[in-house]
Amino acid sequence: MVELKFITGNVVNLSPHQVSWLTRQKHTSSWVLIKKQKSETAKSEMFLYKASDAIDLKTAGVVTVPQVHQTQPFVWSEIFERISPVDDVP
Repeated sequence: MVELKFITGNVVNLSPHQVSWLTRQKHTSSWVLIKKQKSETAKSEMFLYKASDAIDLKTAGVVTVPQVHQTQPFVWSEIFERISPVDDVP
């Protein structure tokens, strides 16, 4: 499960229900993927967090250390590999 968010500042608007659900899912492959764009002409940033970071995201925002942080252009393969790792099985 990936919770998608869009922000223009550092605050991540997670509802109490979302924080609760993500915290209960902290041992699963659940994530929060955030796209940040300060203005229409600014380059976007992407932040990927584990579900277990939900409380910190709600209280501190994207100053919380992410699993992945990228500036546009995004390397989607890095994000997908982190969310759903592929084992190298022959």
